[in-house]
Amino acid sequence: METPNMSYIHSLSGGDKEFEEQLLTIVKKEFPQEKSAYLDEINKENYVKAAECVHKLKHKISILGLEKSYKLADRYENNLKEVNLELQNDFHAILNVITDYLEN
Repeated sequence: METPNMSYIHSLSGGDKEFEEQLLTIVKKEFPQEKSAYLDEINKENYVKAAECVHKLKHKISILGLEKSYKLADRYENNLKEVNLELQNDFHAILNVITDYLEN
């Protein structure tokens, strides 16, 4: 499993530490909300709405430098539209890794 990192944020910032902190603050605020919305839709078995939530979460996955996880999330998003939950456990593992990273 990949580990979240700041490499993409560093490349965007050009060394601007204030920008990096602002972007990370936004991610820390939005990620839990988007994760919660996704889990709510999964629990309701509303897979089209869950796919929309995954689409939003993919941006956070990308910002945190998780290239392989982004590709998996992209496949999972498409699978959800077809009510295919095959990658659900893998996607949930990604969410848990990100949650742990952001909380520490």
